[in-house]
Amino acid sequence: MTPKPPTTQQLARLAAGLNLNLSPEQLEGFRSMIAASMPAYGRLDQLPEPAVPVRYPRTPGWRPKAAENYLGAWYWRTDIPGAQGGALAGKTVAIKDNVCIAGVPMMNGSCVLEGYIPQADATVVSRILDGGGRILGKATCGRLCYELDADTGPILNPYDTARHAGASSGGSAALVAAGEVDMAIGGDQGGSIRIPASWCGIYGLKPSYGLVPYTGAFPLDPTLDHLGPMARSVEDVAALLEVIAGPDGLDSRQARNRLGAQAYSQALTGEVKGLRLGLLAEGFGTGGAEQDVDEAITQAAHALERLGCVIGPASVPWHRDGNAIFSAIGNEGISATIIGNGSGTGLDSYQMISMLDAFARGRVARADDLPDNIKFALLAGQFMREAYHGRYYAKAQNLARALRSAYDEALEKWDLLVMPTTPMKAVTLPRPGNLDDLRGLYALANNTCQFDVTGHPAISVPCAMSAGLPVGMMLVGRIGEDATVLKASHAFARNIFSPPPPPKRAQT
Repeated sequence: MTPKPPTTQQLARLAAGLNLNLSPEQLEGFRSMIAASMPAYGRLDQLPEPAVPVRYPRTPGWRPKAAENYLGAWYWRTDIPGAQGGALAGKTVAIKDNVCIAGVPMMNGSCVLEGYIPQADATVVSRILDGGGRILGKATCGRLCYELDADTGPILNPYDTARHAGASSGGSAALVAAGEVDMAIGGDQGGSIRIPASWCGIYGLKPSYGLVPYTGAFPLDPTLDHLGPMARSVEDVAALLEVIAGPDGLDSRQARNRLGAQAYSQALTGEVKGLRLGLLAEGFGTGGAEQDVDEAITQAAHALERLGCVIGPASVPWHRDGNAIFSAIGNEGISATIIGNGSGTGLDSYQMISMLDAFARGRVARADDLPDNIKFALLAGQFMREAYHGRYYAKAQNLARALRSAYDEALEKWDLLVMPTTPMKAVTLPRPGNLDDLRGLYALANNTCQFDVTGHPAISVPCAMSAGLPVGMMLVGRIGEDATVLKASHAFARNIFSPPPPPKRAQT
């Protein structure tokens, strides 16, 4: 069909919003010009777009009952066997519910998108199935990947179900920690792989920016979007990364660093003698910091000296300013993405048109049901754009280069930077709709959000237990040197500390 041209009344409203003073004659003239362009848009609807093939049979699956979902970590169950053989043969996988699986319902944690069924697999899904993995379902994620809880309810921590699993890949982390799957895909725009990995006592890697294609996942800001592996062992993290990493030719995010997959498993030798680790001063004592967490990280880092690592103090003053840079990019970028219904101009990437259409319908019809964090980002982002015309988003992107350079300079002296993943252990469940609780949660990302901005690889490594809860140590490496991050994590896990499993069906 050919799209309908605007009326003169619609153009008058648009003109007023653009501060254009147009006469009735001018409005009619522009209306006629726009009407003349409509057949071109109509032609687009007639042309078949390139389709991503769906190669592995599956059924739509089922919504899990409470008895099989006591953590609230499953959004949808299915069972999709992959290829016979491969690096992931015998491994079971959960996929965060912001990632498309063809024929399987997806809601991205929000009722605004509920009912949407993708028509194609995300690249990471296709690669997992090609690698022999068996996908058991969609892991619950925080509302639109920007809150702790989903509209289906809270995601409970398997170590203490009165506490949260973490945002926004909490479902992925909880399922892995509880042993319901071997590994999972998480998403990370401000720390959403590493925060729940820390709280649930598993390993979660935010890879170097662009290493893993984002194709087929719901975005927040294209300069922040990451997908990555989560598992109970570093070996499984490395195996999953080998399968999902590398260019797919469909995601323009991958053009910045032009990284290819490596044999990450071969880096897991246990040999780390001479590796230099800098304890980042600015990563300790941040807002909301708990003393036992800071002390556990310091002790864990120095334990690596027994393996021949060199440990010393590091400083990157820009680290504390990274939160401000992230906030400006996040607020305006997320606002633009949500208003653009999960799409945007200037991206040479494959677009999931059906997801865009479904979200657009839900966003317009159910705007009041958007999560509070998204409402905040929409209001703040729109205000900053209208009042300051994108100046602060642009400046933040410029300053991101300085932030990246500051870490790069520190990483000339040190092979890895060390700090707490989160300043605190897992928090108790927030009160629904309580904005004070919402404000307090921003401290979760005090050490994580910077590396979504800069693109450095960062992993959360379980390093201690305190008061019955896991503590996560974050290791940050040079861009493209994900193998070094995994090598150190593996040596620590094999020789120093591996977390105990959570209690079976822990109850409050």
